[in-house]
Amino acid sequence: MSEFINNVEHRQRLLKEIIKSLHDGKNLEEAKKEFKKHFNEVSTAEISMMEQALIKEGMAIEEVQNLCDVHAAVFDGSISDIHPTKDHTKVPGHPVQVFLEENERIEKLIKEEIEPYLSESGKTAELMLRVGYDRLSEIHKHYARKEYLFFPNLEKKGIDAPPKVMWAVDDEIRNEIKAILNDLGQANHNLDLTKTNITNNLKKIRDMIFKENNILIPLLIETLAFFDWVIVDSSSDEIGYFIDKPKQKWTDKKNNDPIVEEKPIKDIISGEVSFDAGSLNPEVLNQLLNTLPFDMTFVDSEGYVKYFTQGKERIFDRPMTIIGRHVSMCHPPASVHIVEDIIESFRSGRKDNEDFWIKMKDMFVHIRYFAVRGKDGSYLGTLEVTQNIKPIVELEGEKRLVSK
Repeated sequence: MSEFINNVEHRQRLLKEIIKSLHDGKNLEEAKKEFKKHFNEVSTAEISMMEQALIKEGMAIEEVQNLCDVHAAVFDGSISDIHPTKDHTKVPGHPVQVFLEENERIEKLIKEEIEPYLSESGKTAELMLRVGYDRLSEIHKHYARKEYLFFPNLEKKGIDAPPKVMWAVDDEIRNEIKAILNDLGQANHNLDLTKTNITNNLKKIRDMIFKENNILIPLLIETLAFFDWVIVDSSSDEIGYFIDKPKQKWTDKKNNDPIVEEKPIKDIISGEVSFDAGSLNPEVLNQLLNTLPFDMTFVDSEGYVKYFTQGKERIFDRPMTIIGRHVSMCHPPASVHIVEDIIESFRSGRKDNEDFWIKMKDMFVHIRYFAVRGKDGSYLGTLEVTQNIKPIVELEGEKRLVSK
């Protein structure tokens, strides 16, 4: 056993040395030769372990992210478990099959609706690039399902480095798509520069497809249990899909997989819940909170998401998989420090609330954070309240009569 452990440690040390050498400026081809000198193949678990080790040793997530862009090139053709034994790819409607099919559609869209016009000039080519990129922007839903449904299940098993790194790259891709669409919508812009930006963006998207297909999906198949996939499947529709919705649900009776009876997550408690003023039965309380004209999310004193309302007008994605997830893993890496600073200011007693307001699509969103404290002043958690206040700020005059 000790010989095996030492071998694992030795492999990890060599892998880290190769990746660090790239960080220090080593040529990619030289790194490939060094890799082939020591390895015949490498598993997705080893890649995940290596990334987590680099972060624990103090390397910034952004640096690992930059190195991750060349991981695929170094390990290409050497990943041993690309084709896992538990082949969910053949099960119609399974989240794995849906995700892989989306990657095929993304690749097809790039080849057929974008790349042909990169070598052409004129207004028609510009217009077609704009149309193609407008459709490509739907990739946000593909990435959002990965971030809000796949990643929480990996994090619960202690695998958090790959999600952090991938999420950061996803955000880069999203921001580049927005910038390219903005350029293509301008009357006067440097088309050659825009085409260069498109070429670089498409390469990054294809690199992500490789990582999702050959690293993330095998890791998920190896890690997630049956009921983890059930929750992923049940939450997917709320976030949406890239261009087309799956033609068949995984839990359809046409499939061979067992049908899962829908059960409440928590049994309703008999009797009423007492408050400082009055009491309500659980059903009324639940529906009352869901009727409020704003979203509420509660994070407990340890930083874990415990509850969120499910009103009709949801502003931000809140799939069921975030319940029990640490709040630091529910935000893009670039904004995590802001959330952590707010919570720390509440925990220390330095602040009791913090407000933000942003313009988002056709909404004016007011985001408010409140420290929830016990009667003795102890910190119990943080309440986030989010509301589209555009209809409110646009109010004028007075309304004293009931609408007909």
